[in-house]
This record gives sequence, C-alpha cells and structure tokens, in this order.
Amino acid sequence: MAPLTLFTLAIFGVVFAATEVCAHGIATALVVFPTGTFYQGYNPSYQWSRPPPVVVGWSTPDDLQNTFVSPTSYDKPDIVCHFGATPAGAAAPVNAGDTIEIQWTPWPASHKGPVIDYLANCNGPCQNVDKTKLKFFKISEVGLADAASGTWGASQLTNNNNSWSVRIPKDIAPGNYVLRHEIIALHAAGQSNGAQNYPFCYSLAISSNGTANPAGVPATQFYAANNPGIKFDLFSKFTSYQIPGPALYSGALLVVQTKPGPIKATATGIAGFVSNAKVGAAMSPTSPAEAAAAAPYPAITAAAKYAARTLVKTPKRSDAPQI
Repeated sequence: MAPLTLFTLAIFGVVFAATEVCAHGIATALVVFPTGTFYQGYNPSYQWSRPPPVVVGWSTPDDLQNTFVSPTSYDKPDIVCHFGATPAGAAAPVNAGDTIEIQWTPWPASHKGPVIDYLANCNGPCQNVDKTKLKFFKISEVGLADAASGTWGASQLTNNNNSWSVRIPKDIAPGNYVLRHEIIALHAAGQSNGAQNYPFCYSLAISSNGTANPAGVPATQFYAANNPGIKFDLFSKFTSYQIPGPALYSGALLVVQTKPGPIKATATGIAGFVSNAKVGAAMSPTSPAEAAAAAPYPAITAAAKYAARTLVKTPKRSDAPQI
C-alpha cells in the first residue's frame, strides 16, 4: 500500500474515533414508505472516498467531531443544514402524503428536547441552491410529549430504534424540496448559549397533485438565544414547553412514532432533480441525467420512473446498513 494511502487511512481512523467518542449522533439515511425504499444519506467520512458516493443527504464535511450548532450561530449559514453543508447530488423521489423514516446513529437518552421538521421549495433544481435563500415551513414538531414521564420528541426517537417518521403534506405543489430535520438537545440549555442544535438536510423530488406553496422563513431567522424554547432549564420543575421556530404549517400531517415497516429495496441509481422542461409524451429515461433533463415540471413522473427502474431488491433486509 502506498504511503499516502496509509496516511489517509490513519487520518480517517483518528477522525472516526473522535466522532465515536462524541457520540451525539447524526442522521444517516432515509426510508420512504409505503414502498420501503432505502436512500443513503451523508457521512463526513465520505470526503475521503474517491469518488465520494452520490447520496440524497446534504454533505456536512466540517462536522468532523459529530457536534452541534450553538445559539451563537443562529444567524449564520451553519444553522441551515449543519457545519459547511452543501447540497446533495441526488434527490429521493417521494409522493405527497408519503411517510419518511429518518434513521440516526444511536442518540443518547440524556439529550432530551424537541424534534422538528421543515420543508423548503428549491424552485428549480436543488444541486446549486443557495441555502441561505431557502425559505422553510414547519411540517412536524414534537416537544414535551409527556411531562409526567419526562418523554420528549428526542426520547421518542431514541425509543423508536433511533429513527423518526415525518409525513409529506398532501396539498403542497410538486417540485424539488429540501427536508430539514433537527433535534434541539436541552440538557445544557439552562445556561446561556447551552442549547445544542443538530440540523440535517435531504433533497427530495416530490410528486403531488397539490397546489399549495406555503410561505417560508430562512433558517437563519428561526431562533434566538433567548427564546423560551431555547433558553430552558431541563432540570427545573415544569409542566409545559414552548417549541421554538415558526408556527406549524396548517397542512401538516401527524404521524405516530412507530417503525413504519421493513426496508424492501435499496435505491442504487437515484433519480436526479427535475427541471422546468415541458414534455408532452410519457418518457422512459435511461440515466439520471436524462431523467433530470427531461422530467416534466411539476409532474416529476420521469424521476419516479427512473428510480423505480434502478432499485436493487433486497427482500430479506430488515434494517438499514450501520455507519
């Protein structure tokens, strides 16, 4: 093995070990239901792969210590999709109304707090979108689920095999969207600048018969350090909690936090983002590039067709690969 390769592996080992020690957790993958299709997300170790895998998760190459975004960065780009985040190179095709399971590495039970999900329309392909200009609307939020037992949204995620389910609203217009998924850990939030935000993003190509275009808010305007849901003493006596951020979208769909089902297939050739091209006839694309260039907007049928044709069936698989 070449010395450079050995050096690279050594560096990777150090970084991976540091990540494991911190052990906060990262969102690693999506499973789309009802099809049960698995889509790999991003892991910071991918930056040492040549070439790196093309995945639906936004890259977070600067999150090498598996850490959090603090309130001092609420007005900075890192709060959008985590440290140094850049758009995903692919999108997971989903239908309005589908349930998306977001899978995590083990999340510590002590890191209690809300779990919040947002969507933002890219208004075109998402690969080159400016994350600071994305306007998000909230589609899911769970804060203090049960005060008597001390159960929070993050507790439900931990208890549900480190996974979280969210549904895509049925009434939104079709298009390319960013799903922003976030845990806010409150175990140190009783002190100033103590809240810990863990945002992760995924790119979706949403098929829908809806027409709604909800107004959104840039992520840099979501929170302030003195918000009651951010500056919060988790170890005090309390019976309620005010979830921070914009109001929940009126078309949001509730979902029970249970495993939606087994993984039935793994997406190996993932549909690209759709364009604004007008197409009058049904298509059968043969590549991601063709699917992206030819897919009708807003119908997105070509993206879904391409993804369906490139799945590798794995019926015996019952859970996601571990990272």
